[in-house]
Amino acid sequence: MIKVLFVCLGNICRSPMAKYIFKDLIEKNDLENQIIVDSAATSNEEVGNGIYQHAASKLREKGIKFDNHKARQITAQDYEKYDYILAMEDRNISNILRIVKQDSENKIHRILDYSNSPRDISDPWYTGNFETAYNDISEGAMAFLEYLIAEDKIRKSR
Repeated sequence: MIKVLFVCLGNICRSPMAKYIFKDLIEKNDLENQIIVDSAATSNEEVGNGIYQHAASKLREKGIKFDNHKARQITAQDYEKYDYILAMEDRNISNILRIVKQDSENKIHRILDYSNSPRDISDPWYTGNFETAYNDISEGAMAFLEYLIAEDKIRKSR
């Protein structure tokens, strides 16, 4: 079972969008029994809050199901629990490392590091551009899933 944790600053926009976009990909590819997904924040300022309304609206618009998400902060124990910790931007990685202390197993990457165009995903909380965030996250999620399949970490049943 592969365990994936998506991380952003507050866990109310990008990382929950990534969690639910990736879950949608997993379901569409019949991989629910091979991958576990969650999301977390590097800060504690939004802990307990739900998905930001504009992020939720974008997921609804795109037909992506989501549930009663509650923001949480990443912990040092998450490093041991998850196989991949996928950040939205370099700043998230710096903050993750402050919490988990080191990345001795090379688990921490940006989600778009798996794409053909590695880059940060801008925070739509500040930019207001949820369409771009959705498209970038979808690109990263698909590229990451393709990586898992290509590296034989999971097996597609279809």
